[in-house]
Amino acid sequence: MTHVVTDNCQNCRFTDCVTVCPVDCFHLGEDMIYIDPEECIDCGACVPECPVEAIFMEEDLPDDKQEWTEINAQKAPDLPVCNEKLDPLPTAEAKKAELGF
Repeated sequence: MTHVVTDNCQNCRFTDCVTVCPVDCFHLGEDMIYIDPEECIDCGACVPECPVEAIFMEEDLPDDKQEWTEINAQKAPDLPVCNEKLDPLPTAEAKKAELGF
């Protein structure tokens, strides 16, 4: 099993989660971050750190988010590792409000 970043992260890219990851499994995309399932040790430390509830344990993914398992697996390995907190995207606060957080 692994953890999965979903579309709640798109246009936010809060990186609070990467600072608690013990194995550097997060990878930085243009508009969000992804988890490499080959690197994730399934510790769950990242889940409570996400301010927009974008991260799920794979087995707990809502039905409408299932596609994100494969998206993370495909995209993460080709992107640079992200293990330091970065500024969120300029659209982050608006997206956060849109999601109700």
